[in-house]
Amino acid sequence: MPWKECSPMDERIKFVARILDGEKMAVVCREFGISRKTGYKIYNRFKAMGLDGLKDQTRRPYRHANKLPFQIERTILAVKQEYPNWGAPKIREKIIRQFPDVKPPATSTIHAVLDRHGLVKRRKRRKYKAQGTALNHVKHPNELWCADYKGEFMLGNKKYCYPLTITDYSSRYLLACEGLDSTKHVLAQPVFEQTFREFGLPAAIRTDNGVPFAAPNALYGLSKLSVWWLKLGINIERIKPGNPQQNGRHERMHLTLKKEATKPAAFNFLQQQAKFDDFIDEYNHDRPHQALGMKYPGEVYTPSARLYRPPEEPEYPMHDRTIHVTACGRICLGKKKINFSRAFASETVGITEVGDKIWLVTFLSYDLGYFDEDSKRLEPIVNPFSPKVLPMSSE
Repeated sequence: MPWKECSPMDERIKFVARILDGEKMAVVCREFGISRKTGYKIYNRFKAMGLDGLKDQTRRPYRHANKLPFQIERTILAVKQEYPNWGAPKIREKIIRQFPDVKPPATSTIHAVLDRHGLVKRRKRRKYKAQGTALNHVKHPNELWCADYKGEFMLGNKKYCYPLTITDYSSRYLLACEGLDSTKHVLAQPVFEQTFREFGLPAAIRTDNGVPFAAPNALYGLSKLSVWWLKLGINIERIKPGNPQQNGRHERMHLTLKKEATKPAAFNFLQQQAKFDDFIDEYNHDRPHQALGMKYPGEVYTPSARLYRPPEEPEYPMHDRTIHVTACGRICLGKKKINFSRAFASETVGITEVGDKIWLVTFLSYDLGYFDEDSKRLEPIVNPFSPKVLPMSSE
């Protein structure tokens, strides 16, 4: 009979008890479904250690095959103590010169020893901090659109509604107002795609720094949605955090929307969307706007001449290599995997070797940062989307 999974300890005791009663090893092993080699192993362990020998034994090796001899580890620590500012490469060279007959450990092994003893100073990685971008005041339709979510509110069926709104900056035309059940990218992108198909493409879109327009912990705060906009040739404008007045025209529309289309809220999403659709029609074609000389936004707005087409994959003929970013946001260079950004998952970038094992990463016309093949991590350079500092006047 095979071992019972629920209590192997009991089975071992029964097995040893029958051997101690004088039964033959071969017969008992056959009944328990084990080999004689295993049987003798269990019995000998019992004779040497008693009942403790029948407990489950650890499979951990007595020593690791690549474990560093303690004499070498002690030498590494001694060199570090004598030269506290030295790193692993210099310490390794010192050991090679002092002990030429001993096989030296790898630089990474020495670094691991120093790290294990708390002798490595870790550099804090600079985190992206939203600062906003340069903002433009435009005078013609489709030069700038504004997008945001009007604050969520509860419907009659106790579900929250997040209205995604898009307006044209110069004409105040309300392009879209779609009630969604979250601010996730997968829900927002279809709304923008439908708006692009209906009205064409704008030159730029202004948003705040929230999801899904931006990703707080990603490279330059770029999200999958904003990367998609860049591929479509749409520039990104972001207001400064804590300054909603920089998107004041859009916020003023939200005030009107809140009063006329959300109080009281409808029972479900379908009914609420009908209220939004009625509001769009009234706002664009029946409501005079003071800033437009009492014209309707629909009398001022004209669709964009830039028609929407799904973006093509970018090409990088002037770069050394064209790389397809993995679904988890990594750049694979041979067998090396470089952590890049999930915002660029499944996108195509160009890389150029600018030094020995040092590569520049470019997306479209934007240089994003450098990585070296040893650290396998991208170091951002000057944020191409940050506000530009004008040179000081000579006067």
